[in-house]
Amino acid sequence: MNTSFDSFQKRRLQSSYVSVVVSIALVLFMIGVLGLVLLKSTKVANHFKEKVVMTLFLKDDVSKKQLDKFKTAIQKEAYTKNLAYISKAEAAKSYKRDLGEDFLKFLGDNPLKNGIDIYLNATYVTPEKMLELEKKYIKNNYVAEVNYDKPLVKLLTKNIKRMSFWLLVLSGFFGLVAIILINSSIRLSIYSKRFNIKTMQMVGATKRFIRKPFIWQSIKLGLLGAFIAFLGLSIVIYYVDSYIPTLELIKDYVSLCYVTGGVLFIAFFITWISTFFATQRFLNLQTNDLYY
Repeated sequence: MNTSFDSFQKRRLQSSYVSVVVSIALVLFMIGVLGLVLLKSTKVANHFKEKVVMTLFLKDDVSKKQLDKFKTAIQKEAYTKNLAYISKAEAAKSYKRDLGEDFLKFLGDNPLKNGIDIYLNATYVTPEKMLELEKKYIKNNYVAEVNYDKPLVKLLTKNIKRMSFWLLVLSGFFGLVAIILINSSIRLSIYSKRFNIKTMQMVGATKRFIRKPFIWQSIKLGLLGAFIAFLGLSIVIYYVDSYIPTLELIKDYVSLCYVTGGVLFIAFFITWISTFFATQRFLNLQTNDLYY
């Protein structure tokens, strides 16, 4: 009779562990996918920002020595990601290709100016910062005119802010759901052992001694759930990278490290804190209260 009861208890305990691991794995998988979306959305947004060009049209009397010195000074600035010098002759050839005819035959002289295209770092591509740069360079003795697509910069900034806001809202919501689900699974697992906890307490075991094995067991289950979540994430990353190679998910080691570290931290922290408070609750209960 005792053997069959022990077997039943063992099966019930194993079933409890499986449900906890599955719950943790699903939640961590969801968090991992959301983390990847957040990280890649930032990279995609920065990619588009860094395609915005600010062109400095130079005065005709700027010498080659002055030009080289000016380009070197721009290149050293914190906001400069890259720059390209386009001579008036190269600009004329480009216009000729676009128009399909040689406009210089009608005009005689080349009315275009030598220019420097500045590709800015993403953090500087905002209407305010680009306006500051425009005011700075329009006062320069070498610059005749500053040009960039102002409506595009405003639209890009507005859409990125809106997207970032909703992604943060979703992240907060799913983060809360993750905490609640993992906490509930852990509490149910501890609830099934509440009589064992009280028995150990009644024979003189300290609260710390009682909590320790439960915390370590929960952390192990959390790490096992994280491992299963990583398997699911690996499959998703592989297929997404196959269909959308431009995202370079597999090669983006920094983002993958952030997601891996974040998932492991959540698996460890939530299981630890949930087990701590769940065991503390039953340790503080009276024996009669354990039946309710």
